[in-house]
Amino acid sequence: MIYSSACEYAVRAATYLASRAREDEGELVKLRAIAQAEGLPPPFLSSILQKLVTAGILHSARGPTGGYSLALPAEEITLHDIMAAVDGVDALDACAVGLAQCSDEMPCPLHDRWKPVREELRGYLTGTTLAAMASAKEGKLATGGAGPEDQVRG
Repeated sequence: MIYSSACEYAVRAATYLASRAREDEGELVKLRAIAQAEGLPPPFLSSILQKLVTAGILHSARGPTGGYSLALPAEEITLHDIMAAVDGVDALDACAVGLAQCSDEMPCPLHDRWKPVREELRGYLTGTTLAAMASAKEGKLATGGAGPEDQVRG
């Protein structure tokens, strides 16, 4: 797993909002609707979505007509943005074996093998947008792919 369950939930919820934004033109979506559609626990999801609001990724409004929507176009929000808001991205730069000092000048035993993996991962996270995630999900659902109840964790 490259990120926490909280970050996974954030990605799933934001991807759902990106899909809805195409249909509903920025209409606010209730927490309960997001949680139900994605099979996520509402209380935990609420605290996760608040982190995305604080980071400027989502917009929220309270009250009977309130809910959540993307604060930016889905093409401008990356998985890296979501990970930074929920988990932070320090782990992407951390030593693979946990040493306090690990660099090209003072490498740990795994440094030379981990560095390209870390760079590939960072490239994937910064290069994958919510728009791409929404399109991929819609494509999988259209061809009978995984729904929230049978998604595979990586």
